[in-house]
Amino acid sequence: MLEIGVQTHNVIMDENPDEGFKLLHDTGFTCCDFSLNFYLKNTDLYKFELNKFFDKSVDELKEFFRPHKETAERNGIRFHQMHMPYPNFVPGAPKELNDYLVREMAPKSMEICDFLDCKYIVVHGLKVKQFYGSEEAEWDATEKFLDTVLPIAKERGIVICVENIYTGAGRHILEGPCCDARKAVDRIDRINARYGAEVLGFCFDTGHANLVGIDFEKFINILGKRLKVLHIHDNDGISDLHQIPFTFTKTRENKPSTDWDGFIRALRNVGFKGVLNFETAPVLSSFPEELRPEALRMIASIGQYFAGKLR
Repeated sequence: MLEIGVQTHNVIMDENPDEGFKLLHDTGFTCCDFSLNFYLKNTDLYKFELNKFFDKSVDELKEFFRPHKETAERNGIRFHQMHMPYPNFVPGAPKELNDYLVREMAPKSMEICDFLDCKYIVVHGLKVKQFYGSEEAEWDATEKFLDTVLPIAKERGIVICVENIYTGAGRHILEGPCCDARKAVDRIDRINARYGAEVLGFCFDTGHANLVGIDFEKFINILGKRLKVLHIHDNDGISDLHQIPFTFTKTRENKPSTDWDGFIRALRNVGFKGVLNFETAPVLSSFPEELRPEALRMIASIGQYFAGKLR
């Protein structure tokens, strides 16, 4: 059976991480997706606001997260993946802010990843196509950013994973970075060959794929071995809701709005052996706190259902 993981946001509290990691263990998880992105929020960055979290030295950051590492191990939870804060470039922001993201946030995120013995870190590509004029120029900017952290990945045995994300124009949801599987494959293979190591992989996000109409089965089959981690969640095809799979339907006949059958077929076809990881943190704030354990058990049960289909 494949392992099952979930985001730590809305579960793990800095004041008492032991309680949260115990809850993850008791509700059926063995892995976590550490929500490092919530220590420097995108909502603040888009307002050109920085907090002081990444002003800490690497040693100070390790001490800050030591209780998380120790209590996770004590409760049988391993750090499978984490999410680097994003965006890593803010169009129109002061130069000092964007320099800070490259100089302080990004390398220190890699150090935290290594300290927590986490194999994978997910990085968003730059959403700058409308500023730079083409998808190719957008990727060039993303690759320039990646080259600031890929040497650390090679040295520490970490795999950075880019993911399919969306963007918006007016009230329309459009394909964002990394929504072309063939281009992703070519770029991942080229960069890994350049570094002489597997430093770059792919994170497939089911919710983002559903929003922009990506064919799950075709996309994953093209990715093949480059698929390293998953962000599993559901939505109505209109908004990025990060809800529990099977929550939304297309019709009164209850056909799911998300192609979960195609998702499972593709994972089986490419021989996926990673973690069935759920990016469903908003679910835990929509349920009353008393029902949070039951919500987590439901998510874990869906993971077990998927795992059973992938035997």
